[in-house]
Amino acid sequence: MTVLATELNESIRRSLTELVRYADELRDLDQALGDGDLGITVSLGATAVIAALEELPDAATPAEIAKACAKAFANANPSTMAALVAGGLLAGSKTWTDTTEVDVAAAARFIRAGGANIGQRGKTELGDKTILDAIMPAADALEAGGDAVTALDAAIAAAERAVVETRGLQSRRGRASWLQERSIGLQDPGATAFWRYLQSWRAANVAGAEQLSGELA
Repeated sequence: MTVLATELNESIRRSLTELVRYADELRDLDQALGDGDLGITVSLGATAVIAALEELPDAATPAEIAKACAKAFANANPSTMAALVAGGLLAGSKTWTDTTEVDVAAAARFIRAGGANIGQRGKTELGDKTILDAIMPAADALEAGGDAVTALDAAIAAAERAVVETRGLQSRRGRASWLQERSIGLQDPGATAFWRYLQSWRAANVAGAEQLSGELA
């Protein structure tokens, strides 16, 4: 299954509408490890991206859609996370230069490139207890292939496992690293945000279709 550019625009907007439901959870997790602004960053960023995508013409390509998301998210909030996410989105957009329809392979390339950019700019690597710990396992799962729903479910499961594993890690980057050993036992908010986004994508764009299909069967 592939997603056309116009469908991609709508799917992202639906997903972000769903994602903001987790703002309080992300705020609470971030208060335990950081400065507590992740919920605000996600809410403001999501609102800005939705507004920006509503203004894009139907002819916008997947790369142009991703670039619009990056610009809107960065401008919505001056936080470090907003800047890292925006940079990741821009890096991902470069993998879609010649892409007109987004399939599982294209999604995997995008997420892999975005994660690599976040790791480079944030000077972080797997195991540092950051958003990267959820991004890369999800990219691995998507790269394994399969139909769109199966691949998405595998990516969600991989991200969830990674989030659980962050509880046993010590934070080594950002404000959370100030806690040193006290960060062990706490769940990383950035990794959780990425996992919740994947769940939001499924809830907004897959669950309803599956329900309708079941009712028509």
